[in-house]
Amino acid sequence: MSIPADFRGVLESRDPKWTSGLAPRLVLQYADTLKDHLRVYAIDEIERIRAGIERLPSGINKRGLAHLYMAQTVTMEVDKDGRIVLPIRLRQKLGLEEGEVTFLGYGSYFEIWRTETFSGTKAMEIGNWIEAMDPDFDPLSLIDALPEG
Repeated sequence: MSIPADFRGVLESRDPKWTSGLAPRLVLQYADTLKDHLRVYAIDEIERIRAGIERLPSGINKRGLAHLYMAQTVTMEVDKDGRIVLPIRLRQKLGLEEGEVTFLGYGSYFEIWRTETFSGTKAMEIGNWIEAMDPDFDPLSLIDALPEG
């Protein structure tokens, strides 16, 4: 699967070991909580998450978070052509034996969805959310401080 160029640029800039000519690394999360998509973190972001987990006191929350972010992830390199090869079990999880994928960027991570799944599931959820709002509702009103523009 080919990682979009803009996303590769972010991965490069956020991989402390990356230099020109090297492949940027990423961390692919396939946790049980991600039922129908995968989450991809830049190296510095997953390190920030891991450090936060390490600071937690011992207990169920620390073990649970460690399981989600350390045991259910795989570190990968983007090849020289901008691609990664998803392990078969992850392709099967998403139903990606064939078909298109959708990438969604969220700042500190991005998601990989089977396009058909995203178009059906998420589009319906967003539509239902908007329909439940007042007809004059502006979703941007939920953001405290948008830059002037």
